[in-house]
Amino acid sequence: MRMYDILEKKADGGTLNKEEMEYFVRKLCADELPDYQAAALIMAIYTRGMSDTEAAQFTDVMAKSGDQVDLSGIRGIKVDKHSTGGIGDKTTLILGPLAAACGGTVAKMSGRGLGFTGGTIDKLESIPGFRTALSEEEFVRLVNENGFALTGQTANVAPADKKIYAMRDVTATVSSVPLIASSIMSKKLASGADKFLLDVKVGSGALMKTAEEAKRLARLMTAIGRENGRETEAVLTNMDRPLGKAVGNLLEVQEAVEVLKGEGPADLRELCLYLVSRMLVLGGLGTEEDCRKRAEKALADGSALAVFERFVICQGGDLDVIYRPEKAYRTPVCREIRAEKSGWFTVVSAEDIGKASVRLGAGRLAKEDAIDYTAGIYFRADVEEPVEKGEVLCRIYGADESRFDEAEMILSRALRVTEEEPEKKPLIEFIKL
Repeated sequence: MRMYDILEKKADGGTLNKEEMEYFVRKLCADELPDYQAAALIMAIYTRGMSDTEAAQFTDVMAKSGDQVDLSGIRGIKVDKHSTGGIGDKTTLILGPLAAACGGTVAKMSGRGLGFTGGTIDKLESIPGFRTALSEEEFVRLVNENGFALTGQTANVAPADKKIYAMRDVTATVSSVPLIASSIMSKKLASGADKFLLDVKVGSGALMKTAEEAKRLARLMTAIGRENGRETEAVLTNMDRPLGKAVGNLLEVQEAVEVLKGEGPADLRELCLYLVSRMLVLGGLGTEEDCRKRAEKALADGSALAVFERFVICQGGDLDVIYRPEKAYRTPVCREIRAEKSGWFTVVSAEDIGKASVRLGAGRLAKEDAIDYTAGIYFRADVEEPVEKGEVLCRIYGADESRFDEAEMILSRALRVTEEEPEKKPLIEFIKL
């Protein structure tokens, strides 16, 4: 078998077979393939696309290029929720404990954030002492004991994806739907869950900017899951505005706790109730209506919050710092941004809100960047609702006040007060594929 023949076949619009994909991935991971040949195949996939079956096989080959996580020691049906990333998306912190309180099983593997979408690992590491590096044995034990545990992805999960992504990043092929879908789903398949619920974000603060793009990605990822023997559902959710009111690591953990108390922002609470209902249905625990009622009860009676608190303690975290952050952090500097006129508070660019949070120190532009866990943005006013002149729209926080001017300049592009009421887009669209 020759790489030249594989390149020629794909460049001519042909469909690669599994043996050809395995040859490419094996050579790539062994560093036996010239960069120009790897880049040429990625560009051919970008321009010619892939069939559903071809993408499913490619994903399976990438998933098997490294470690395969064995979750067979965990009781019950393991349902994994994956979000494609958005501004203020702290749903994992809520869904894991909530599903466990309702009898579900969530063995979650998460990553760090890079760019303007925060990673779940970064959010949890804002809790001093919290351990995200668990052995497989401890991870399995904690899930069986508590119904929920979370660990960081091992370095050798889908290593082919890491190499391919590095190539995509410098060859202007990041936007390829087959490559996005195979990247996400290869890590999901390798993580060992039985079923998947995909939260595909759509809007200015998401990778997919339009509903058409998001539906294409959702359709292909569900097809990849099914063709690899995993029941998979997809939901489209609005990311033209931040989810909830908090953007930033410790701020988002605190907001997640508010929702687990049965309080918190209505949009975040509603999305979590919907997603956890679908997770429980996939886990065979009842109808969507029954599962929704069970989840509402778990928020109201404190059982979901109790699971979260056990989860933090079992993984070494200082639970008290969530309620009294001054135990670990100096009170961050705060600046208020106020409405310059009366009208309707709107978000022009959710992506710019994410960029502003990064400038404040809440995210990283390079992997080696340090994070200020207290930095972020908290919205005092409700988006798409009326405000009065002088009303506080949001507060920006951070340990380094020198970052505030740049962050405020970015936010000035992102936020508006308009005379006309904005069109309200639906929060959730279930995609039946």
